[in-house]
This record gives sequence, structure tokens and C-alpha cells, in this order.
Amino acid sequence: MTRLITYTEARDQLSWTGAVEALRQGHLAARSEIDDTFLGPADKTLLNRSCFIPGIGYGAKAVTVFDGNAARGLDTVQGAMLYFAPDDGRLQAIIESRLVTEIKTASDSVLGALLLARRDSRHLLVCGAGKVAASLIEAYTALFPGLERISLWNRTHDKARALAGACEARGLNVTAVSDLEAAARSADIIASATMARTPFLRGEWIAPGTHVDLIGAFKADMREADDTLLQKARLFVDSRETTLGHIGELKIPLAAGVIAEEDVLGDFYDLLSGRGGRQNEADITLFKNGGGAHLDLMIARCIADTTR
Repeated sequence: MTRLITYTEARDQLSWTGAVEALRQGHLAARSEIDDTFLGPADKTLLNRSCFIPGIGYGAKAVTVFDGNAARGLDTVQGAMLYFAPDDGRLQAIIESRLVTEIKTASDSVLGALLLARRDSRHLLVCGAGKVAASLIEAYTALFPGLERISLWNRTHDKARALAGACEARGLNVTAVSDLEAAARSADIIASATMARTPFLRGEWIAPGTHVDLIGAFKADMREADDTLLQKARLFVDSRETTLGHIGELKIPLAAGVIAEEDVLGDFYDLLSGRGGRQNEADITLFKNGGGAHLDLMIARCIADTTR
């Protein structure tokens, strides 16, 4: 019998540790087959992502992404994920897309940081103050227990203060900051989840040893980091297939000759096989979280298994 799994029903049953482990194990399985389609204008997009991974199953996620929905009091992203069994193709679950995306996105970033950031990292800077930023704070806190302070920056400072207040009410040490440059210069890890289309993180601010985690730019016209940062850092992605030719963060500088494809030193399949990664404590590492249907499928299976 097909189950309908909602965010409200399942969210508290899931752990960041379990989700990150699901991504780790998923990348040790056979490589995935994936396909993405984008339809509609840049600010009103239908995104369809489908995937097959032997032994894990089949998945298809369909969501709409409407930039103007926040002003309407609606979620920017809405949709659902279908999870099919690997052996007989039965529809196992229909999962609210918000649940899959929230768990997948933050777990993707934190797995990248576990593989690339310095283990003695103490200061996390989060850029953005939306739902992704909130889940990043939760996930990083859970998997990096050595973090001593979390700075939160947003173009609209009141939103940063509101989220910081909500986090502090749950016992997290989060402070809203207005000086992005100062916070970036002192951070050990920078996680950025904004809707920026123009780069705002500048390479000249980033100190040796920093890990930069870029989440926000998911369309071909979007960027968060400037050319200098891309050229200074050792570059990694979650998946070459879903980032290099599709996401502006890399597609635009690749087309301009600012970086070359060989400058992207690895993805999760490489990193989890022991290839590439941080070479020394002074390296600046940059990880592009591009998402991808294979990650949705790994998390959908985790959700279905955990909530039985």
C-alpha cells in the first residue's frame, strides 16, 4: 500500500546524522541515472527531477519554484516526491517535497563540510535567513559539535534577527550580524543559501583554511561567489553531472574562461573513494551544493525506511 508521508508527520522522526549517512552510503552504491527538466520563466519554474539507482530504487520529484510566493505568504517551492521500490517498481511512498528537499539540502552541505572543512572549525557564518538557512543551522550544529558561534547575515537584517531569535529560543548560539565582510573574514565555514543572482561573497575576504559551502544558486543565471573566490579555492561539487553545465555558479565562470572543468577537483563519488579533498590546513575549499535527483532518491528512501 502506497503511503503518503507529510512534513508534519515525519519531520521529528528524522535525524541529521541518519540523513548524512544515507547520502554517504548512497554514493557507495552503483552510480545513478538522472534526468532534470526545467520549464517556465526564470521566476516561475517547474522543475522535474528523476533518478534510478540500482538497489535503492526509482524516484521522481516535481516542484514549482515561484520567486514571488514569499510576498503572497506562500512557500517558494511546492511539490511532491514519488519513491518506487528497486525490485518490482511498486510505488512505496508519496512524500511531501518540502520534507525531502529540507533534509536533502542541508545533509548534502554538511556531508561536503565533513569531507572538506577543518575539523577544528569553530565559527560558522550562514548567509540567508529563509527555511534553508534554518535547517543548515540545525544540521551543522548536529554534525559539528565543536562549533562555538554561529553568525547569521541576510540582506534584510530584520529577517536575520528574527531567525537568530528563533534559534536562540531553542538553545542555539546564533547572532545576527550586519557586517558581512567582517563575519566572512573570521569564519571557519561559510554556508550561503540566498536567492542572489549577482555574486556577493568576495574572494578577498576569505581567509586561508576556510570552507565555503554554496547552496543558493540553483539556476543558470544565479551566483553567490565572485570570480576571485572561485580562483582562490579548491573546487568541489556534490555531482559533476548536475552542476557544471546547469548552475550559474559554475556555468557562467566556465563559459567566461575564469575557471576550467579540470579545476573542479571532485564530487562525492571521488571524495568518498578517497580521491581529492583538502590537502592542508591553509586550503580554501569551496563546495557547490547542486542537489540532484539522486540525492532526493537517497533521502526519500531514508525517509520511507525511517518512518515505517
